[in-house]
Amino acid sequence: MTRTAEKIDALVREDSSMAAALEAIREEADRNGGEVQWADVSDDLTSGQWGRLIEKGVLVDGDDGFEIADREAFDRALDGDGDGGGAAADIEIDEEQSSWSQWDKLAGVGALLLMPGYWFDSIRNVVGSTLDLALGPLDAALPFYAVILSVALITGLYSPLLQANLMNPEIMAKYQERMKAVQEEQKDLRQEKKEAEERGASEAEIERLENEIERAREEQMEAMADNLGMFKEQFRPMVWIMLFTIPMFLWMYWKMYGGISSEIVVIPLAGEVSWGDRLQGFIPVWLFWYFLCSMACNQLIRKALDINMSPS
Repeated sequence: MTRTAEKIDALVREDSSMAAALEAIREEADRNGGEVQWADVSDDLTSGQWGRLIEKGVLVDGDDGFEIADREAFDRALDGDGDGGGAAADIEIDEEQSSWSQWDKLAGVGALLLMPGYWFDSIRNVVGSTLDLALGPLDAALPFYAVILSVALITGLYSPLLQANLMNPEIMAKYQERMKAVQEEQKDLRQEKKEAEERGASEAEIERLENEIERAREEQMEAMADNLGMFKEQFRPMVWIMLFTIPMFLWMYWKMYGGISSEIVVIPLAGEVSWGDRLQGFIPVWLFWYFLCSMACNQLIRKALDINMSPS
């Protein structure tokens, strides 16, 4: 429910006669093109009720009088169509859209089974020799630095394509929007409580606001728990990228044991080194060169294909 609907619910709980006053305002707004003047509804509500509606922002300045701030929320609250929830209730998220298919799960299992290849020679040798059937001709035709550049180009091509097809930015945006709505609701309620205390509001109203703040806090905790769906949405393309990229890494790692490691090359930011060297004592030269190529290729391909995965 929006903030307008919540304010209306709160006003009706404070004063049961407010429901009739709000209905009179709606009828007058329908007759008068959406605007209401005090003189037109003075017989149906008190000046105090009129002032509270303006103070709460339910009524805002119009061209000739006042108009309802959010007519849709106003109608929903009066007609009893609200769900009684908080600020995030209007943001509907289909959890099924974030669920993984059987193929996604198999891709995740496959990536996990390949990862031990970094530590076990037997797995690395099997994967490296198998992939060499496809990459061997490329390695024979090009120097190894160009081979790594080609691998970076391949991974830089399918990575953004997989992200664009397997991750839904709209779902990501809804998760972020829901969390932002809950945070803003808490901020508004705290400000409303502060103003109520400053004007000497009744204990009942202060208690109501405290209950609303507690309800908003619980809603925030629920939203944080539901954000697991956002994590699943982000990680879904990653398992496919890992499934295709880990064998590439294992093949390059396997080539290091095939005599390439002693070859001298000149690498940007590193100078003259051999493929088997480690930069700063822990970064393999071939891996450093791959990441340089991969970052450049990835950015170029994203711009060329106009792929933007920012939540929208």
